[in-house]
Amino acid sequence: MGASRNSDPNQDGSDEQQKRSEIYTYEAPWHIYAMNWSVRRDKKYRLAIASLLEQAPNRVEIVQLDDSNGEIRSDPNLSFEHPYPPTKTIFIPDKECQKPDLLATSSDFLRVWRISGDEDNSDSSSSVELKSLLNGNKNSEFCGPITSFDWNEAEPKRIGTSSIDTTCTIWDIEREAVDTQLIAHDKEVYDIAWGGVGVFASVSADGSVRVFDLRDKEHSTIIYESSEPDTPLVRLGWNKQDPRYMATIIMDSAKVVVLDIRFPTLPVVELQRHQSSVNAIAWAPHSSCHICTAGDDSQALIWDLSSMGQPVEGGLDPILAYTAGAEIEQLQWSSSQPDWVAIAFSTKLQILRLIVVNNGFSTSLLTNSLNLTLGFSFKVQAFYARKLEMLHR
Repeated sequence: MGASRNSDPNQDGSDEQQKRSEIYTYEAPWHIYAMNWSVRRDKKYRLAIASLLEQAPNRVEIVQLDDSNGEIRSDPNLSFEHPYPPTKTIFIPDKECQKPDLLATSSDFLRVWRISGDEDNSDSSSSVELKSLLNGNKNSEFCGPITSFDWNEAEPKRIGTSSIDTTCTIWDIEREAVDTQLIAHDKEVYDIAWGGVGVFASVSADGSVRVFDLRDKEHSTIIYESSEPDTPLVRLGWNKQDPRYMATIIMDSAKVVVLDIRFPTLPVVELQRHQSSVNAIAWAPHSSCHICTAGDDSQALIWDLSSMGQPVEGGLDPILAYTAGAEIEQLQWSSSQPDWVAIAFSTKLQILRLIVVNNGFSTSLLTNSLNLTLGFSFKVQAFYARKLEMLHR
């Protein structure tokens, strides 16, 4: 598949300035939905992307940017079939390369894949094999579709999954066994995020954000509930740099709700500059006060939340805005390379380099970014509807 390198024509001509505003594009042979950055120090520009096809099989590809020539390439040996569209995919959080090179995917089951022979970037020696297929339903060979999962960075043997059957399941992937399974909500659970070794949160179709501590499995804390009854919350992001804060997306809403877990029920701030439904959120991995949001209004916005809690006349404005050609449906912020953001739209993966200055972003990027035209499509709500309908046939 093709890859291209696009430079902003308004740059001053210097190599460094041009490099700072480049977008790298990779086109897959299918619609991309799930994607994730590798965190390994030896694979800084590697991503996994997964297809969204209603007919089986689906596919997962591992691609990598060659920074010397600006090409994103796919290794055919690292492309493999997947029975259903993955709702999420995550590389093992192992920056120091101390553990096997693993990739997890979720759909009907949680699957863990082992990547081998990718160290020397030689296509002929690389391969992917299924290491584990994990079914949380002991009484059946089938389980409720997994809507999302999160890999515990502090304890990488743990993965937490969320499911439409109202449960969250905590897996020990080394033992390939369930540590804990609990009924987390009254309705479908749409997302889950770790906030520490034994603490996680989830969001649900019941409209609540709940925090769980594995030391006390019988209780949970409701951090937030939608003001309108039965308004689903579909995405959750926990601030890794400051775990007091998390953000959630309300289905079919143009606002992002930012929460302080010390003060349950009341948002600390609501981000309301999107003109249509928000589909994706990503906290900055290098800064405690920056977050990126993207939505159906073709906007990707970066916000500085350092003034959170202080009244701002007219509401908070984003510090950067990217104008897209169509709806933005997915984004990921690289934790190993915090000046890179990846976006998937239609059949294309694009990665954009930001200018990071003192835990903030250079104002020169604002001018440059307004001239970038990105194409995006597909609604996360439509994905959920088709996914669940397909799996229940």
